[in-house]
Amino acid sequence: MSEMFVTLGTWNWLIFGVILMALELLAPGVFLFWLGLAALLVGLLSFAIHPSWEMQILMFAIFAACAVPLWRRIARSSSAVSRSNPFLNRRADALVGRVFTLERPIIDGSGTVKIDDTVWRVAGPDTPAGSRVKIVQADGASLTVAAA
Repeated sequence: MSEMFVTLGTWNWLIFGVILMALELLAPGVFLFWLGLAALLVGLLSFAIHPSWEMQILMFAIFAACAVPLWRRIARSSSAVSRSNPFLNRRADALVGRVFTLERPIIDGSGTVKIDDTVWRVAGPDTPAGSRVKIVQADGASLTVAAA
């Protein structure tokens, strides 16, 4: 076993890093990526300074441990972006409370309203076309309206 560690070299770390990153593609979770990055860093540093096998393993451990706070910082900043636009993937929810003009009348509880370049199906009390309605609820692609 110790012979395996003694023979650790630059190429071993680079191959190990590439394998870990390839495994990340098969089992996404962003954990193996950082370990692969740590292995690649050890491999690249081994080209320059030729450390002992003990030092290589120590560098790998330090880089892998430093990757965790780095990943948390990156993940936190990306979640801040989603907090700045809470309706990013919920467009219909962003329409609640807004007032629009009916394109087609609401007859038997169903009609349409044009919002930007999209025609939305609306439900509500019978109302003639051209009337102003306020969106009170969004359920998927269907909007519930009331007279504005």
